[in-house]
Amino acid sequence: MKPFLLLSSRPEDEAADEEHASFLRCTALPADRLHRIRMEAGPLPPLDLDDYAGVFLGGGPFNSSDAEKSAVQVRVERDVAGLLDEVVDRDLPFFGACYGIGTLGTHQGGVVDRTFGEPVSAVEVGLTPAGRADPLLAGVPDRFTAFVGHKEACRVLPPTAVLLASSATCPVQMFKVKQNVYATQFHPELDVAAIVARVRIYQHAGYFAPSEVETVIARLTPAVVTVPGRLLANFVARYG
Repeated sequence: MKPFLLLSSRPEDEAADEEHASFLRCTALPADRLHRIRMEAGPLPPLDLDDYAGVFLGGGPFNSSDAEKSAVQVRVERDVAGLLDEVVDRDLPFFGACYGIGTLGTHQGGVVDRTFGEPVSAVEVGLTPAGRADPLLAGVPDRFTAFVGHKEACRVLPPTAVLLASSATCPVQMFKVKQNVYATQFHPELDVAAIVARVRIYQHAGYFAPSEVETVIARLTPAVVTVPGRLLANFVARYG
């Protein structure tokens, strides 16, 4: 059976390892079937995408709409854009989370900016009629709670995309391109323990004042977030 590929851009070892563990938990894949490449560590190596059942692109510190970008960010964006050229052209199984929706949205001609950024929080997400009919969302209720935390979002849906989910504070929470290329603004890999760990790691990253870290955690811990991970499990079941 082919493995899946997880592309990460988190420079902190703890955050990168936590993200990898969260994807393993939600997909129920054994470790040897989820290959990880940390893109911030070096150029993306040559890849034969036929070697993989599907590709995940995780979140990270980069924003497509950043006015100033480091050399590493520019390189990562270039590498991801090249990968998406092939993914979209061939309609290969792809699932981008958070940073993934920014890169795919930009790649496909959408508008990604700071209009609909959301603080680190649990939000109610609702499926569109297209979302309710989509096979990747099989078994997902019409409304569910998911964790978010992002400085930018897709303000204008790409002309090639179909909107699958939305929320009151961020109109584009999930879309797909063609039949097999998906992206979410929310983090499907996160449960309460995982987002608390991430909040502590990123308390100085500008999502909230560092002095508010315990308040943010107290606001997150009562949330019941059990549905979003089903999307990752469905992705693996469908393409694995």
